[in-house]
Amino acid sequence: MASTVITDKRPGYGQLLRTPGALSFLLPGFAARQPFAMLTIGIVLLVQHTTGSFGSAGAVAAVTGVSMALFAPQSGKLADRFGQRAVLIPGVLVHTASVTLLVVLALSGAPLWALFLAAVPAGASVPQVGPMVRARWAAKLDGTPLMPTAAAFESVTDEFTFVVGPVLATALCTGVHPAAGLIAEAALTLVGGLFFAAQSATQPAYGIAAAAGHLGAEPRRSALSVPGVRVLIVAFLGIGSVFGGMQVSLTAFTEEIGNPGANGLLYGIFAAGNMLAGIAMGAVAWKTGPRRRLIMGYAGLTVAASLLWTTHSVLLLAALGLVVGLCIAPALITGYTIVETLIPATARTEAFTWLTGAVALGQAAAVTVAGRLADAHGASTGFLVPMAGTVLALATLLALRSRLAPREAGRVAARGIGHRVPVTVD
Repeated sequence: MASTVITDKRPGYGQLLRTPGALSFLLPGFAARQPFAMLTIGIVLLVQHTTGSFGSAGAVAAVTGVSMALFAPQSGKLADRFGQRAVLIPGVLVHTASVTLLVVLALSGAPLWALFLAAVPAGASVPQVGPMVRARWAAKLDGTPLMPTAAAFESVTDEFTFVVGPVLATALCTGVHPAAGLIAEAALTLVGGLFFAAQSATQPAYGIAAAAGHLGAEPRRSALSVPGVRVLIVAFLGIGSVFGGMQVSLTAFTEEIGNPGANGLLYGIFAAGNMLAGIAMGAVAWKTGPRRRLIMGYAGLTVAASLLWTTHSVLLLAALGLVVGLCIAPALITGYTIVETLIPATARTEAFTWLTGAVALGQAAAVTVAGRLADAHGASTGFLVPMAGTVLALATLLALRSRLAPREAGRVAARGIGHRVPVTVD
């Protein structure tokens, strides 16, 4: 357990960052996760340039997303069993080689099926740095009131990458070369991933050591067997539909109005809203329980996403995109906070990768559908995808909210010696 001093007051970011050993994995972790936000938009811009079709570009990006969604949980399970370093190093090398192959095939005019084949290992090998960082926080802060603050901090970090990544990839693709975004993604993955893997001192216990260190450890089982995790996966699929729908539809919209350079700015505003909301979430001492916060936040996201398709001006789209971004962070942060109460320590990385994979899968489906709609009916119809995804996910959350109750009532209170934090389910 971390040697952080816990008080009655909700801990802040300063106290979180003073957690012993935190900076040793935070800084390389930030660099290593940066390429994740560049991959989809880099593929869309390169393939659209070489084929002239948003539908084809979205399909290749979707294959990458589906592949990542299917393989990411297996990567997390292996990390829980053999350690993060053992999984990360070969994954980084495979990913760099796969993205390089995809770039070469696209630029050489290879058929679409060849791009699909290259997209499979490119997605399957995406380094799961975000879930690995979250697992390191959980190992250090388990049972302390710093965990929600850490979840908020991680969401802010993720969203900062989604501010910088798409803007950087778009600037490189439009200002340097259509392949420059993916080339930079591969290079950052290689350097950042290996640097993060080198921080072995802070990786969580794994395998037999993890089970032995978890009091009352349960038999090892998949995180997917927990009903509440499956409900959260649906919610995160809806969030992924927002990310994917926004990426393709904003690209199509700016192409349609003859101002492709505005794409990075509009997506950056959307991601900036997410980041600002994440900062606020981590600074507030919430009296409302996480389950209720998740449903309220998701309802706001659904309403905002349902209005996107009605907007036809850059200014209004920027304003509404900001609102959508402000609504995403509460849902993401609360979802990650809830999942930590649903699973044993021996399955944390796997659980986090299921949620990350769900976002990628939702994004992949949204990229495909939104690309087809934009090609056939114009850019505004692509924005119908975020609306559909969030409506379906919200309905699932409302119907199955009882499955999000903590695995052990009072677990946090029992372990949080030295502070007084009421355990609130709703």
